[in-house]
Amino acid sequence: MTSENIKLPDNLPSAENLLKTLAAQLKPLLQTNTALVGIQSGGVWLMQRLLVLLEKDIAAHAVEHGILDVSFYRDDYEMRGLKAENRPSQIPFDVENKHIILIDDVFYTGRTTRAAMNELFDYGRPASISLIALVNRGGRELPITPQIAAAEIVLDASQNLQLIQNVDGTLNLELQSLEPKSFELQSPELQPIPGTTQA
Repeated sequence: MTSENIKLPDNLPSAENLLKTLAAQLKPLLQTNTALVGIQSGGVWLMQRLLVLLEKDIAAHAVEHGILDVSFYRDDYEMRGLKAENRPSQIPFDVENKHIILIDDVFYTGRTTRAAMNELFDYGRPASISLIALVNRGGRELPITPQIAAAEIVLDASQNLQLIQNVDGTLNLELQSLEPKSFELQSPELQPIPGTTQA
């Protein structure tokens, strides 16, 4: 699928405009035996808006939907220091032989997508799994890429692109700078060898 190539930070795109683009690109993928699954949190916000924008098509194909919280399924869970929040996954349909369309806000390394697929297989074996994202920021570490991305944005590793939900439900993209973490190296305390004396 074609996507809009954007270089930051001069022209940060409108999340609302990208959402409309994403809806138009998603529409041809909706079919019978399809389910939309939003990944917490940004992917869920997108899914909720897409359910409204594509209401007629979703109803026509009886498209189901669910929510995944993949925090505990990520392979870097401890390194990221993720907090255990009570946001349980909600998959109120039979995953077996279903065409699943995962929805995420910003695609980066692919680790979140892999975690989502691992969790999905705990529910059953889907017929297929596709991924759509509002933004593909590059930098993937795994052989995973979105089938659809409304925009491709080149970011430095020190930058973070975050989807924000406003009080009225509208969405914004916010660019953040990541502060490098400082590490204090400590030399291990040497223990005397038995039978020797310290000078």
